[in-house]
Amino acid sequence: MTELPHETRDTPPPPPAPGGRRELELAEARQDLRADCSRCVALCCVAPVFVASADFALDKPAGVPCPNLRGDDRCGIHAKLRSRGFAGCAVFDCFGAGQRVTALFAGSTWRDSPQDAAAMFGALDVLRQLHEALWYLREAAHLVPRGPLHDLVDALIGTTEGLAASDAATLADIDTGTYRREVGDLLADVSAAVRAPGGRRWAGRDLVGARLRGADLREADLRGAYAIGADLRDADLRRCDLLGADLRGADLAGARLDGALFLTQPQVEAAQGDPRTTLPAGLARPGHWSAGR
Repeated sequence: MTELPHETRDTPPPPPAPGGRRELELAEARQDLRADCSRCVALCCVAPVFVASADFALDKPAGVPCPNLRGDDRCGIHAKLRSRGFAGCAVFDCFGAGQRVTALFAGSTWRDSPQDAAAMFGALDVLRQLHEALWYLREAAHLVPRGPLHDLVDALIGTTEGLAASDAATLADIDTGTYRREVGDLLADVSAAVRAPGGRRWAGRDLVGARLRGADLREADLRGAYAIGADLRDADLRRCDLLGADLRGADLAGARLDGALFLTQPQVEAAQGDPRTTLPAGLARPGHWSAGR
């Protein structure tokens, strides 16, 4: 277990507070970035590679349907994914890219039009990255006041929305590596601008199994940190930058996450929590949190 020096609170965090107006507005602005499986053709069950591990119970090549996928494009073990060894499926989120790809191909599916399958799967990969970037960028637009930095965020949102509206051939030509670096650099600038100085700088830090119960991590930079299995019970993570932080198996019981920066539903789903854990408006409390306690 990793021992790290930190400040702690003398009292437990207060009960969850309702989301502020700006957080609720942000949740509304992200509605089109939420997955709607009823408007998709199970692309996430076919396109990705599964590698036998703690996240997947078997190996599955890219482009091959998962053996649990039914003929009606529904998962045969959806209610038992975790217990059956498919935690990776339980935490996956396409950020609404699945239904957008399905609409892009006007109802054509990988089942009845196998000649389109490769293009559909490629479009899913690119659109998911663009939609995830929009998730962060729209939050950034709500964080920074009007001014030069806000203008840069608005401009990149417009560029990203334009790319996401492209046809399949144009999507295939997008250099996602360069694009993601551009987005990441801008989000780093936003994070630095909105967090108070003096927060812990633990970006990319190895926090696997770290004992951080009750830690005061307000305003900290934990982007890209490896917090797998970390003990973050009763920790205060408000205004903490969690962009890309690996929270698999982290214990967030009683933690304050309301107001955390750049947190996503997959990160929440991968962690453990309890009824005292607070979340930003627009993120759902995972069902397995209650079941696990």
